[in-house]
Amino acid sequence: MPDKVRCSTTSTTARTVLAFDFGLQRIGVAVGEAELGTAHPLPGITASSQPGRLTAIERMVNEWHPALLVVGRPLGEDGAPHEMTRRAERFARQLNGRFKLPVELVDERYSSVEVESRMRAAYGARKSAQLARGKTLDSQAAQIILEQYFKEPHEQAS
Repeated sequence: MPDKVRCSTTSTTARTVLAFDFGLQRIGVAVGEAELGTAHPLPGITASSQPGRLTAIERMVNEWHPALLVVGRPLGEDGAPHEMTRRAERFARQLNGRFKLPVELVDERYSSVEVESRMRAAYGARKSAQLARGKTLDSQAAQIILEQYFKEPHEQAS
């Protein structure tokens, strides 16, 4: 599957972007501004059913009015897709179909490792382990996914 679920023909400059770190039990969420290239974690989604998850995402879409959605695409260390890759891609297609917004996939291979590294640096090993067991890890991974998206070159409208 290509890295773009639906190509955007408009620039995301000065527009809000929502990012998702898809998981079977929780979905991490972050919001950012493309013009600034910054992202911030939001409360994650813990709804156990697919309709509950989409309802929670709909509330966020209505609150933030994003121009674009970004979904982390998990891959093996060698870049090969696996079962979670297919599930995340399906999730991205569902978002595109439901919200009629462009959705881009971003390689998220090392986002969790980066979150853990940042947490150890900020809080020390003991406190970061406590935080990692909580629900903050997923949304911080979504933040890293969105920051990575902002760093990558993208097609701009002419």
